[in-house]
Amino acid sequence: MDTLQENGLQHSPALDIPGRESTAKEHGVHGTPLKTKEKPGTTKISSPVNNVTAESGNQQIVSLVNAPALPTTPLELPGVMDAEGRVDESRLRMHIFKNGGVSPSGRGQVWRFLFGMYPCSSTSLERPLLQEQLNVRYHSMKRKWQQLFPAAIRLRINGTDAELVAAVRYFDVRQDRVQLQTQNQSDEVRERLSFLELQAQVLFERVTFDLEELQEAIRIIDKDVPRTDRDLPYYSGEGLGNLLVLRDILITYAAFHPEVSYAQGMNDLCSRFLEVLDSEVDTYWSFSYYMEKFSKDFRADGLHRKIELEAALLKELDPQLHTHLITDSMESFTFCHRWLLLGFQREFEHCDALRLFEILSCDHLELISQQVDRARYQERIARRQSIEDKPVSEAQAVNTEFTFELFICATILLDNRDALLRCRNDVQLIQFTNSLQGTLDLNLTLKKAEEHFYNYCKRSAWDYMNGRCRTSKNKEGHFLFQLRSFFS
Repeated sequence: MDTLQENGLQHSPALDIPGRESTAKEHGVHGTPLKTKEKPGTTKISSPVNNVTAESGNQQIVSLVNAPALPTTPLELPGVMDAEGRVDESRLRMHIFKNGGVSPSGRGQVWRFLFGMYPCSSTSLERPLLQEQLNVRYHSMKRKWQQLFPAAIRLRINGTDAELVAAVRYFDVRQDRVQLQTQNQSDEVRERLSFLELQAQVLFERVTFDLEELQEAIRIIDKDVPRTDRDLPYYSGEGLGNLLVLRDILITYAAFHPEVSYAQGMNDLCSRFLEVLDSEVDTYWSFSYYMEKFSKDFRADGLHRKIELEAALLKELDPQLHTHLITDSMESFTFCHRWLLLGFQREFEHCDALRLFEILSCDHLELISQQVDRARYQERIARRQSIEDKPVSEAQAVNTEFTFELFICATILLDNRDALLRCRNDVQLIQFTNSLQGTLDLNLTLKKAEEHFYNYCKRSAWDYMNGRCRTSKNKEGHFLFQLRSFFS
């Protein structure tokens, strides 16, 4: 399948390192400081190495999110999956990078590998068994907090929200259908699931909760969930019951990850997974895996560090604009807070925002940085072997903390340079950022961000290459030539 043509990309690949849409318990979407502390006597439940869930696409707007796993099918990406169903992770990430995302029809299956639910080394025969394990574990975890907070099993709904009242009915009907499906299982399957259930009970037996902290998390979740993405088809009509599924996932996560718990914005992130994967269990483990990998971005210090790095990058790319934005009346880049926190979720059309999220999550700028380091190393070796005794200055280091999401952010700022230079205070900056919602062109933004990344790397190596480019006869030995080849 030609996903490049389908996505309308005619240009260079979209680079990146762990893009993330993040939230911190200490710093919610709206900048509300929240405290964080380690809870003695609590146990963090990480997704197992071989964790996996159902293989189902998101082809229907409304479906049974708890439905059993469907038979696995080959990925729609040539050369990525072998005959036994193992996935070449490097090729998978390269495909996402080169093609600017994957097709909507194959997105659910790709995300299960991209975000670590399916180990890439697992086979098609192994994954259904892994699915059973994760399914049992998740429901065991959910029952544990529900037993402690029976009153929290149901969302407390404002009686004036007739749509949510109806959503509860939809949710109950679907739950009854799931119960009927489980009753029709064979004796062999029931016996296997009973054993997995016993394992899960032993695993979670010693887990304790900070009841006060969890109750507060549930209160905030109940406030945020009803207003999550209700304009999307996935949450329309009977699909509104999916919001209650989202609620259960978030509470289960907060209960078993007290060091992170819940903060504003996590509902938006988790909603992405639920919409694409269309499975409660799959969504929980994908979301958990993602959060585990980028937990530092969900702390206030991590978010502040991102903002500092954005300011430093803009200083490299446009010193004048940087100077204007750090005047006395505009002391920081906090107006970029939502962009970096939610991965530009609201700045692009919804379908493009999903595509950007997978591009930012393919970690490819990190791989490129390793290749750049390798090219620089080869150049140093070549210099040592050169008969020339003329000293050459060392290249400045490429700042590998400048992740591709920062280049995306910088691109948006540079594209709106004139408007930003007219801003005189934080209020005007916030008004400016709000005016961009849903208006940006993703393909054009990606192309420009790649160009900024290339130019940044080129400038960082310019001192080193000065004098070498004119004298060497072997052009392919040069760092700049090799760097350019990575973008072709």
